[in-house]
Amino acid sequence: MQNKFENLKNYLLQLGKQGLCLAFSGGIDSIVLLYLGKELNEKFLAVTFKSDFQTEEEINFTKDICKSLNVRQVITQCNILNNPIITENPKDRCYHCKKMIFREVCRIADDNRLKYIIDGTNFDDLNEYRPGLKALDEIEIISPFAKFQITKQEIRNFAKEQGIKFFDKPSTPCLATRLPYGEKITPGKLKIIEEGEKILRKNGVEINRLRLHGNIARIEIPKNKFKQFLENRENIISDLKNTGIQYITLDLEGFRSGSMD
Repeated sequence: MQNKFENLKNYLLQLGKQGLCLAFSGGIDSIVLLYLGKELNEKFLAVTFKSDFQTEEEINFTKDICKSLNVRQVITQCNILNNPIITENPKDRCYHCKKMIFREVCRIADDNRLKYIIDGTNFDDLNEYRPGLKALDEIEIISPFAKFQITKQEIRNFAKEQGIKFFDKPSTPCLATRLPYGEKITPGKLKIIEEGEKILRKNGVEINRLRLHGNIARIEIPKNKFKQFLENRENIISDLKNTGIQYITLDLEGFRSGSMD
């Protein structure tokens, strides 16, 4: 594993001679790339998208990380819901979304005279349903982890070895993934999901997904958190119903990433 990351770091330093722009979401994958690229100084820029698909907490987290590593950051507003294809939420929604936001990254990279754009796609992602990868390929975005066949677990292990305290940070896919394909995406639905997951975290369930099916919330949490959830059931139900949710269910299969795919 160490050889993989040495080769990766040398590769990034080589690209950085002509300028490197990182699409920085604040997930552990992009955090490690931020960590590896910080030595490039003015030749390195982190770009973060702010849209209805990200929470304010996530955006603030990216600001804090960039500041702590002394990396330049641009936060760009992306009006995702102005795209009618995306709001209709087709099965290839992620393709259209990635195409839209990475075109903006290209513009920012050009404005800052940075030749290459990288993102945090890892080797495991290539074996999952990820329609957005097609958009990255078309725009010629480089995915260093995929290129060097570095898996998610290897990224977490490396982060832990390097003393990056967020090595076990849960994945935070965009809020649109909480809605089934074909269900129209609206700001109101996204707000309910954001507030609902915040309520679950407040009640001690840090890892969670609130999947919204019309007026029914299907909650996914780790099975070892079922008891804690049920002990706080009354508070959770009351707070969730205040967001506008009518019916609340606990998914007995437990938490699992990508269950809507």
